[in-house]
Amino acid sequence: MRLLHLSDLHLGKRVNEYSMLEDQAHILDQIVTIAKEEKVEGVLIAGDVYDKPVPPAEAVKLLDSLLSSFADRNIPVFFISGNHDSKDRLAFGAELFKKSGVYMAAEGFLEKVDWKDEHGDLTIWLMPFLKPAQVRSACPEQKIETYTDAVRAVLEEADPDWSGRNILVAHQFVAGAVSCESEEVSIGGLDQVDVSVFDGFDYVALGHLHRPQYVGRETVRYCGTPLKYSFSEVHDQKSVTIVDFGEKGCMTLRTVPLTPLRDMKELKGTYLELTSRPFYETQEREAYYHITLTDEEDVMDAIGKLRMVYPNLMKLDYDNQRVRAQAHYDEIEAVEQKRPEDVVAEFYQMINGAPLSKAQKKLTEEIMEKVREEEQ
Repeated sequence: MRLLHLSDLHLGKRVNEYSMLEDQAHILDQIVTIAKEEKVEGVLIAGDVYDKPVPPAEAVKLLDSLLSSFADRNIPVFFISGNHDSKDRLAFGAELFKKSGVYMAAEGFLEKVDWKDEHGDLTIWLMPFLKPAQVRSACPEQKIETYTDAVRAVLEEADPDWSGRNILVAHQFVAGAVSCESEEVSIGGLDQVDVSVFDGFDYVALGHLHRPQYVGRETVRYCGTPLKYSFSEVHDQKSVTIVDFGEKGCMTLRTVPLTPLRDMKELKGTYLELTSRPFYETQEREAYYHITLTDEEDVMDAIGKLRMVYPNLMKLDYDNQRVRAQAHYDEIEAVEQKRPEDVVAEFYQMINGAPLSKAQKKLTEEIMEKVREEEQ
């Protein structure tokens, strides 16, 4: 079976007050074309279909068009809600949609879809975005404190047949993955899930993080967003993931690149440099731009003037002596206002990519308390 893995469409999203609807319509048309050319037999959409729980009408129309395009080509779709979605709104008409080959997690924490292909039985598990509090209220007899506890409890309750082929579609932050500016993640990694909870699944189609990557093993994969939603993603190549799933243990993964209607780009230089004809004529002027001016003096109405050359200028800032001095002062002031324990925890997180353990946190607090006592 050949599957196409998507996630984090964020339909209806605005980036720096620019509506992305036209760009999203363009990229969805491209994805449908890829599905047709690749002859995919199923589509996995791993959450954050919409950007808001109550999406604008135009975003709903985009999703309707996408699902209809797949249905017209007899391509089944399996999708879940993410942390940006309203699960109840997405699940409306779930039973009716099944008749058109559109499957979604409508009730509970996990939905099982039994499927068949030329290699036999295949189970696709649909797990919407989970929070510990949700699972804790439903399973009061279990000790559920962390996101890992919550996901593990839900999967253990399902008790999959590991001798068969199992695919999981999930929307969580897996520890060890790399995030970027356009995502909503908690400080300190409190919402992270240990990758070990997914042991046993042949493929885990993840959503939530916007950068394409795998975690722990190649078959636990984030496909990333189809579009760039922040300038931290300027250098990313957006794509869709194609999964060729044969007999158990036989799987190949590859990506197909996507070409946006307007790319995201960054420019840096003086106002005169960036507005000189020899320079701007070599640029993709319709792209979305973040421009950093290096002039020591602010340019009057710089954003208005620059938009005459770069009409989709999203963000403008300065990099000069005044700005650097202010940033240094703000950084010192921010650190001085924090507890020493928090500074240590943030430094540890930055260096190691993971939060302090409970034991390390307790030891840090004990040491800082002892230091405070000695100072008194």
